[in-house]
Amino acid sequence: MTATQIATPGSRFNFADHLMQLNSERLTKTAFIDDQGRLSYGELFDRVRSLAQALSASGLRREERVLLLMSDQCEWPVCFLACLYAGIVPVAVNTLMTASDYAYMLQHSRAQAALVSAPLLATLQAAMAQGDHEVRCIMVAQGERATSQSALDAAQGATASPEPATTPTAMSPNSAPVNIVSMETMIVAHPPGTSASSTVSSQPAPTAADDPAFWLYSSGSTGRPKGTVHTQASLYWTAELYGKAVLGLTGDDVCFSAAKLFFAYGLGNGLSFPLSVGATVVLMPERPTPAAVFKRWIEHRPTVFFGAPTGFAGMLAAADLPSKNQVALRMCSSAGEALPAELGKRFSTHFGCDIIDGIGSTEMLHVFLSNHPGDVRYGTTGKPVAGYELELRGDQGQVVADGEIGDLYIKGPSAALLYWGNREKTRETFQGTWTKSGDKYVRDSEGYYTYSGRSDDMLKVSGVYVSPFEVEATLMQHPSVLEAAVVGKTDADGLTKTKAFVVLKAGHSTDEAALKAFVKDRLAPFKYPRQIEFIAELPKTATGKIQRYKLREV
Repeated sequence: MTATQIATPGSRFNFADHLMQLNSERLTKTAFIDDQGRLSYGELFDRVRSLAQALSASGLRREERVLLLMSDQCEWPVCFLACLYAGIVPVAVNTLMTASDYAYMLQHSRAQAALVSAPLLATLQAAMAQGDHEVRCIMVAQGERATSQSALDAAQGATASPEPATTPTAMSPNSAPVNIVSMETMIVAHPPGTSASSTVSSQPAPTAADDPAFWLYSSGSTGRPKGTVHTQASLYWTAELYGKAVLGLTGDDVCFSAAKLFFAYGLGNGLSFPLSVGATVVLMPERPTPAAVFKRWIEHRPTVFFGAPTGFAGMLAAADLPSKNQVALRMCSSAGEALPAELGKRFSTHFGCDIIDGIGSTEMLHVFLSNHPGDVRYGTTGKPVAGYELELRGDQGQVVADGEIGDLYIKGPSAALLYWGNREKTRETFQGTWTKSGDKYVRDSEGYYTYSGRSDDMLKVSGVYVSPFEVEATLMQHPSVLEAAVVGKTDADGLTKTKAFVVLKAGHSTDEAALKAFVKDRLAPFKYPRQIEFIAELPKTATGKIQRYKLREV
């Protein structure tokens, strides 16, 4: 199917089936590597078809939601793609949240089933006990895969495929028992290419390009997380416009993402991008500590690594940082927060490869503004990704001139449909064909965009906007500084003054006066932080973003 056909309203398109067609000649090639082993493209697609049948056989219907609460292991892409294949909508959620968070998401999404990694089952059950929303079935991934042909042959050879044994469990005193079943048993009981009953299709659901396909919950830093609804075609567009056209991924690449699959950034890095070109993906269920990342770099030799500024800073400061000769990196990607120029330059010098810094959002699914290979300007976020339009607007909605700070708006084919059940926020963010990002940027005369902070993090000092990121990036140029965060503090006169929180590198020291002088030498005088506090670590979200609101309370 061509891009023109996919862009045609109402055109039939199923992203999971699209990947199967693209990789029909690569069935023996490794698609995913996790701690349990490898999964070839052929095994992946067989398991997707089998689980899609199992989901339908469990009574799930098209467009019903399924909570996807899983660690990064081969079962995650199997579950996600099986849902898309069957026309069922996976709601991918962060594995680091609380039972109360999941209780809200279950209630809000009205999920009819849940796909969960075994270690997270107890938390899911606790969430279900807190609310009154009931799911019909829970499928548990134990980390075991019956991928041998003998197991599939045994299931196919049975005269009738019995349904797997289930365990009815009541989640709360007032709820009906919920069947908890083994995902692997369900997969083996529904061999690929067959149908366990006449009502269950082994073919992809006849979805349209604009049909709701999956949900991702956006940040809840300003209230409850928002259920962001994306289409079947959203994944196609980000893979085409960024994965292929900007990063230049090919089937020869081995991709490894520190950002998990339940994030919009990680979903592209670890699933839609590599599978769209027939590449191999390394998955890691544990936290992306420097030691864990280095282990995969050396053992699996990824050629493209996807990280975030916090992670790159931690790796460069680690005592066991590998040498250039120990790794096979040809390119790295960074998003989540703007990459300080100093970090990018130090990494590039050490490893001999660039970090391609960009910005994306849950609402746009992936990166729409980025540096490009061969045109990396550290300290900026580069230029718009082809296929997207950008505008910087002032407080009255007018387009601002180059050199002026403005609110970033984006127009492009991967924009989400809406926030589920939140009409007010939907109208505020999705304005006609434009999406308001909530970020402040400035564009120079050459067309490069430089990050100025989140709209709600901008500081107005002496009547002039000050970008906290600009001050942070300057502080991080000091040889003793590992990380920095800048916030506004109101003084006794009710005036806003900048305060910096600084984390020093191990074994390094400096003082407040020296850092103030350092910043004054590099920025306009009114921008230097009036207060500097040294702390052991910065408060961060699960995605590694600095929680500045916590620092404002200090």
